[in-house]
Amino acid sequence: MNVRRTTTWLALAGCVVLSGCQFKGAAAIPLPGGAGGGAGAYKVTIEFPDVLDLVPQSAVKVNDVAVGSVTSIEVGPTGYTARVRVRVRRDVVLPANAHASLRQTSLLGEKFVSLDPPTTEPATGRLRDGATIGLDRTTRNADIEEVLAALSLVLNGGSLEQLQTINRELVLALKGRESKVRDLLVQLNTFVGGLDKQKADIVRALDGLDSLTARLAAQRETLAVGLRDIPAGIAVLADQRAQITQVLTGLNRLGTVAVRVIKASQQNTTADLRALEPILTQLNRAGKDLPDSLELLTTYPFPKTVDEGIKGDYANLFATADINLLGAGTNTGIIPGPVASAIPTLPPLPVPIPSLVPKLPVPAPGRSLLPSVPGLGGLAGGMSPGLLSLLLGGLS
Repeated sequence: MNVRRTTTWLALAGCVVLSGCQFKGAAAIPLPGGAGGGAGAYKVTIEFPDVLDLVPQSAVKVNDVAVGSVTSIEVGPTGYTARVRVRVRRDVVLPANAHASLRQTSLLGEKFVSLDPPTTEPATGRLRDGATIGLDRTTRNADIEEVLAALSLVLNGGSLEQLQTINRELVLALKGRESKVRDLLVQLNTFVGGLDKQKADIVRALDGLDSLTARLAAQRETLAVGLRDIPAGIAVLADQRAQITQVLTGLNRLGTVAVRVIKASQQNTTADLRALEPILTQLNRAGKDLPDSLELLTTYPFPKTVDEGIKGDYANLFATADINLLGAGTNTGIIPGPVASAIPTLPPLPVPIPSLVPKLPVPAPGRSLLPSVPGLGGLAGGMSPGLLSLLLGGLS
């Protein structure tokens, strides 16, 4: 009996010596048959900002079905986060961007880690052994202790006891003003409804204001130069105020005279236009005959093909022009003597074009066809009869 007790104590002492300081209590002893065990299970590291009272051997669930367990919990490298290492059965397929959350089975139940596919983005890849789920993909629910602590703060150290005072003062402030407050609420409802209907216009105006602000910011240097130079320009305009006023006054008088001249010469202008109407009509009717006749005039008395009848570099042509401006008598010809008999007879000129302009009556001496323009000294007597006759004779 003593030998058995001695052996038992030796075995226990050996286990203690072999384990040394690495023994972490009963939680460090793996339990048989736990979820996530067996060959092929893969391990995943999950980072949480706070794990509350989560302990090793807690369950790891997918859709509230246990598929693994927590193997260890450590402090993160920054000292403000927790690293939870879990193992998951090999037959559980999760995307590489899966999310992890810390939940509990009931209001006062135990904590567990829930693995879920992403809900705000498409699932990609597959979660494999050694993967890490970072802080951006982990969440935790509010703990019942936190809810009760916040509620106790409101009930004890908050403003709950002041609700009666607030209610009493509100009743006193609104007493006798119910109709005005009701009308205010109706108007406020109408105003908010109008703003809601003009939401698109308001957004468009804000976008336009944003574009305008951006353009002004891009042209800041140009605006600065303009603001710097505008005072100098205004000073120059102020110095020349008298000249500018004089110019504007003269322009006003010129406009008044121009209006009076236009009104006074309205009949004359109408008569001139009506007189020009038959001239322009006949010119339009002449068509191509007028330029053709002018072209023929430049080639008389030799046609355009005269060079084809002359062989050599020059032609033996002698011409004598007898111009007697002061003497009397009849001119017998331009080329006298035997030279004239040697020159062949030229063809006659083409039939002259009939008068394109109808005969206009010549005004009597001292009178004009155009009515006088009152108020104009230079045109008071109308057009000179001799000048009008010369012009009409040249057009007839």
